Amino acid sequence: MRAAHDDVIERLRLAVPGRVVTDADVLESARTDRSGTFASGRPIAVVYAESIEDVQAVCRIADETDTPLVTRGAGTGLAGGAIAGDGEIALSTERMCRVLEISAENQLCVVEPGILNGDLNRQLAERGLWWPPDPASKDISTVGGNIASNAGGLLCAKYGVTREAVLALKVVLVDGTLLEVGHRTVKGVTGYDLCALMIGSEGTLGIVVEATLKLRPAVMGVVPTIGAYFDSIADAVAAVAAVTAAGLQPAIMELMDRSMLEAVAAHTGLDLASAGTAYLLVQTDGPNALAEAQAVLVEVQAAGGRAEITTDPDAAASMVDVRRQGLPAMEALGALLIEDVAVPRDRMAEMYARIEEIAERYDVLIPTPAHAGDGNLHPTFVFEGSTSDVPDRIWDAARELFRAGLELGGTLTGEHGVGVLKRAFLGDELGDAQYEIQKRIKAVFDPKGLLNPGKVFGS
Repeated sequence: MRAAHDDVIERLRLAVPGRVVTDADVLESARTDRSGTFASGRPIAVVYAESIEDVQAVCRIADETDTPLVTRGAGTGLAGGAIAGDGEIALSTERMCRVLEISAENQLCVVEPGILNGDLNRQLAERGLWWPPDPASKDISTVGGNIASNAGGLLCAKYGVTREAVLALKVVLVDGTLLEVGHRTVKGVTGYDLCALMIGSEGTLGIVVEATLKLRPAVMGVVPTIGAYFDSIADAVAAVAAVTAAGLQPAIMELMDRSMLEAVAAHTGLDLASAGTAYLLVQTDGPNALAEAQAVLVEVQAAGGRAEITTDPDAAASMVDVRRQGLPAMEALGALLIEDVAVPRDRMAEMYARIEEIAERYDVLIPTPAHAGDGNLHPTFVFEGSTSDVPDRIWDAARELFRAGLELGGTLTGEHGVGVLKRAFLGDELGDAQYEIQKRIKAVFDPKGLLNPGKVFGS
């Protein structure tokens, strides 16, 4: 039987003294993330854990009192996956931010979940090492959040998503049990891969309290950069396909469509209208970076791209800035619903065509940048009003867009996760049998449904 909120708060204060906050402004901030989605009501408290023992204590109290528990990092998610509402405890791991070990010999590090992705890589750089996951939010998002959502980013096509860069985890289960999954060794195939299962589970199975991460040597040498304009998005997609078919593997291959270029031009004052209606940004790295970039340039120009290549850092920064200005440019146009679908790379042109058709039929602007190297598109709906109150017309258009992605053999989300924004469509992608199996897996780890309720599978 669920205990009274005041009793739960008192137990939390005794177990984690000085780190239980019930101030109205703190509770309100825990209701939302960068998606603009708000939970109904406020959590009863925000608890700032500073150790594994703190997390275990909070979990035991939640389990014993049947109180729902939502884990939060930096609150930078875009799917409403870590928002805490009425009657729930919000457990913050942002103060668990230490680097516990860096091993150059094993090319790994051990960290707490609250460390920011960017801060970690700045520390690793001093040792000539690097953790590859590179979400756009890396300077404000936590490693724990990256793991919970299996975050992606600009470098995924070459270096993979977060799952490919995690060796082992310590996870606290809902009853306070500390579970260690994965291996510190490079290879390890004993039993089911529960480490991989935890990555991308969005806090619905357990709480990540420590991570052993797989590192790479820091990228050295020049990073050639190509900026290319095309007369159509189809031509730009054809260039991406040609680069991939040629066996080339850029570190970054980013694509911007006409609507996004127009937004950037209006926001920055840059003369992009005469340059083209699609923009492709490509960077290569590694020992053969320059030769690979020159080979990419041949394919890009053959597909009709008006391209320039540089190894000068300042010139490269200007090219990259066209892409980085995309989000602030779109924010200047109105409220945004930033979506996240991925399709097979050879279906990207069709997906862009479907997005354009949906935009016209619903009379809505949908600028769409893409991580073109892996087929991950971010259709961004621009509308009047607030991100906390998305109009039905926009959701109707988004539903059609999701269905289009699935019809083309794609997925509802390439990197943002399901959260609350896409839970209604999860069954469409998984099918009845897999959907039920996944719900049963959830029940094994969380039989009472206390961890992050309402996310992924709904209530």
